[in-house]
Amino acid sequence: MSLADRIAAARRTGAPEPAAAGEGPEHVVEQGLAPDASVDTPAGKRRAEVPAEPEALEPLEPVPAAPAPAPAPSPAADSRRLLATGQQADRFEVIKSSVHTELLKQLGPQLYESDLDAKELDQAVRSVLQDVMSSQERPLSNSDRQRVMQEISDDIMGNGPIEPYLRDPEVSEVMVNGHADIWLERSGKLIKADGQFADEAHLRRTIDKIVSRIGRRVDESSPMVDARLPDGSRVNAIVPPLAIDGSALTIRKFSADPLTADDLVRFGSLTPASRQFIDACVRGRLNVIVSGSTGAGKTTTLNVLSSFIPYDERIVTIEDAAELQLKQDHVVRLESRPSNIEGKGAVTIRDLVKNSLRMRPDRIIVGEVRDASALDMLQAMNTGHDGSICTLHSNGPRDTLARMETMVLMAGMDLPVRAIREQVASAVDLIVHQTRFKDGTRKITHLTEVERMEGDVITLQDIFAYDNAAGWDADGRALGRLKPTGLRPKFLEKMANANVSVDPMIFVPDRG
Repeated sequence: MSLADRIAAARRTGAPEPAAAGEGPEHVVEQGLAPDASVDTPAGKRRAEVPAEPEALEPLEPVPAAPAPAPAPSPAADSRRLLATGQQADRFEVIKSSVHTELLKQLGPQLYESDLDAKELDQAVRSVLQDVMSSQERPLSNSDRQRVMQEISDDIMGNGPIEPYLRDPEVSEVMVNGHADIWLERSGKLIKADGQFADEAHLRRTIDKIVSRIGRRVDESSPMVDARLPDGSRVNAIVPPLAIDGSALTIRKFSADPLTADDLVRFGSLTPASRQFIDACVRGRLNVIVSGSTGAGKTTTLNVLSSFIPYDERIVTIEDAAELQLKQDHVVRLESRPSNIEGKGAVTIRDLVKNSLRMRPDRIIVGEVRDASALDMLQAMNTGHDGSICTLHSNGPRDTLARMETMVLMAGMDLPVRAIREQVASAVDLIVHQTRFKDGTRKITHLTEVERMEGDVITLQDIFAYDNAAGWDADGRALGRLKPTGLRPKFLEKMANANVSVDPMIFVPDRG
């Protein structure tokens, strides 16, 4: 029955009209009147005249209850869950901070004693960590306990949040772009890492720890630095104000057990024939330039070439940050030095190359030629220091010679270009060019002989060249390989004078 029908029935029987919302007895009580009191309104008069027991109204038809809708995800519940997660993370950081503080309080200056063995320090840190963790009032699960201990140990003994990635053998490069943004290179591909530094100050402490080990510094007056880790991994750091979005740290890892020539053959960077050829070239005291783009693997290849040097020769290595890992017994390692805070005391690669000539070297190995040191390197190669090896950045064998000319001109000598080219043609015997492919692999693409001058041009001859006719597989991996061109190098006679011979069959294309 509708509301209008009920009102009409009430009027016929004298029953009170059904009250509208907010006008029932409760509403009257709110106004300070009794529920059955008369009020000075028509409805009130009617209410006063209503009998105590009105005639019952016709019952309403029962309305079926609608099914309750499924509870929708509440934004408040999501917020509570996120808040709980954040609180858990905050609690974890509080515990970690208190444990870290207590550890520093107990160990104190021990952490910075230079004569303390790293293994002994690690044992001391872990022992104190166990005691401090066991005395914590806040309960922790075993997994959280292990996590706290590992992270604090990494902070004190290692390099903070990036330490697990430095231990991972599959990671070849670690890039930190500000404290909250860490990227890794795995199998030649870039991926974003999960970890992050607590803040900019945490990142700066880690950078300072790395560079201070080798006597370098980084601050506003000297905001860029090249350094190395104990295992030889290359480190570059640049801090504000040059780095706008926070300090940037780049670490190119080198394996604790350096790659060998057999490893390069297994990876496809070399073939057995080309390996045999460069082995003979190094033993035959040829002057070699290893060229390639950034990240192409020049330092790895330089390490492999150096491994072919006989053990009875004196080797002097010259680098910005000592990275080479030579296995010979008689090796002298030199490292350049930047200027101090007053802008004095810098020792450049060029200074070290000049000095090395007075150290009775059989071989001079320069990690990278990038400036006027190219002139001194050419002079060394042309003054009886055969068998020298260096690296430089370039896009190909011909470009390698052009860059060498440019760097010689940087020495400030007013030399004619022809004189420089004659020096280059006389000094350099072989160019080993390496390329990084789009699939992340690094392969040697050219073994090129530097022959002689013809007019004003240096003649080059590829002995081995990369054949990419096989193309790429379904996963984008390069299928080509390094093959002999069929040409025999002219420097075979020079190698013969060093009592080194090469099987002529390695130059036959079908056997490459």
